[in-house]
Amino acid sequence: MTEHRYRAAIAAFDQANAEDPNLEMAEGKEYPKELLYAERMSEMQQRYAPDASEAVKLAVRAQHIQRRKIPRSDYPMNRLGYLQWRTGLYKFHAETAGRIMQELGYDAEMIDRVKTIVSKKGLKVNPETQLMEDVANLVFLEHYMAGFAAQHPEYDEAKWLQIIRKIWKKMSLHAHEFALSNQLQLPQELLPLILKAIQ
Repeated sequence: MTEHRYRAAIAAFDQANAEDPNLEMAEGKEYPKELLYAERMSEMQQRYAPDASEAVKLAVRAQHIQRRKIPRSDYPMNRLGYLQWRTGLYKFHAETAGRIMQELGYDAEMIDRVKTIVSKKGLKVNPETQLMEDVANLVFLEHYMAGFAAQHPEYDEAKWLQIIRKIWKKMSLHAHEFALSNQLQLPQELLPLILKAIQ
């Protein structure tokens, strides 16, 4: 890893995310929403897989890069529209990260690795893609699940069990162990549901 180039890439990703006009509070401080998410992803990766490759570290930081530029409202508000939006996002995030890396002199092989991970290609078979997926789900469980629950008071227990099981299915066995260890701060109010869902 060329430390200087790696740091330049992280700084460039952060600069792109810092332009997000949507703000979120965390620990008494206001952050651009996309930048906060990226920082949480890197922090979780460091806790969960400190020996991750440079490609994973870059992909983790760029996973949602400039997500605001592809709003959900641009697509039909149905299941098909949602899937089209997700596919469009994966491509957009991968291309954006790849372009920044190219400008910083990364070779085609490293750029392709990062784009593959960010695009979520090879889940369950590509260890680097699976690692990023694990990190993303752990970040959701620790930082975003309680807020998501607050936005959806209409969801009954059956719906929640379905959601949690879907998240759990995407994660590796190692991520399951990490999630249930004291290294992850699960939302206490949802803990009974989480434990029920994964039994």
